[in-house]
Amino acid sequence: MSSQQWNAKQYQQDANFVSDFGRSVSDLLNPQANEAILDLGCGTGELAEQIAQSGAQVYGVDASASMVQAMQQRGLQAEVMSGDALTFPASFDAVFSNAALHWMTDYQAVLRGVNKALKPNGRFVAEFGGAGNIQALTTAMKEVVAANPEMGDFRNPWYFPTAEEYQKQLEAHGFKVHSIELFARPTPLKSGVEAWLKIFANHIISGMPPALEETFLRETAQRVEPQLYSAEQGWVADYVRLRFHAEKVAALT
Repeated sequence: MSSQQWNAKQYQQDANFVSDFGRSVSDLLNPQANEAILDLGCGTGELAEQIAQSGAQVYGVDASASMVQAMQQRGLQAEVMSGDALTFPASFDAVFSNAALHWMTDYQAVLRGVNKALKPNGRFVAEFGGAGNIQALTTAMKEVVAANPEMGDFRNPWYFPTAEEYQKQLEAHGFKVHSIELFARPTPLKSGVEAWLKIFANHIISGMPPALEETFLRETAQRVEPQLYSAEQGWVADYVRLRFHAEKVAALT
């Protein structure tokens, strides 16, 4: 199966809930005028644009060229860079990230890079998928792939830690944790679960023949419908988020 690929236009059309929910995270960041802020996994730049309105200087990085181009089209600076290979030496007052860290499975490399990128006492504020996130969806996808051997092997591309696990990692990488919480956030999917799968399960369906892709989408939707669909609310994904505010208190050697 191929790695995840992103289409910025499709993302903006069918996954705009990501930035909508992320606005409270940027409030926790509390950006100040003239601060230098790194948006890690910047996506299409909606939240970076909001942060820039404070007068802060925002710089975005994302592994997807399509996402970076979308952010640049907003007039913001960004470059293609993997989150586990940051190359900034003590350059930022804060690092911000929304709905991106769970895609960065080499989390220790990410934390080392964030520590290095921050100035002394710089802050790291983020929200991403935590333990239990999309459990119903992941279970259904695994079952569908297992029932259809021609789909190959299921590969889980996500890192969903508990608050306790991630706090230990932050502290081991030179951070003091001011707040961290894991909470359920049922998330309406206005475009439906199949549109969600086309975006976030791209690592599974990319390269599939159309008929096999249709089978994957249909059978996964059927399996999660009893848990995630109601006539009153439509499709609601079983999101669980991990949100934290940490401060760099020690540089890593």
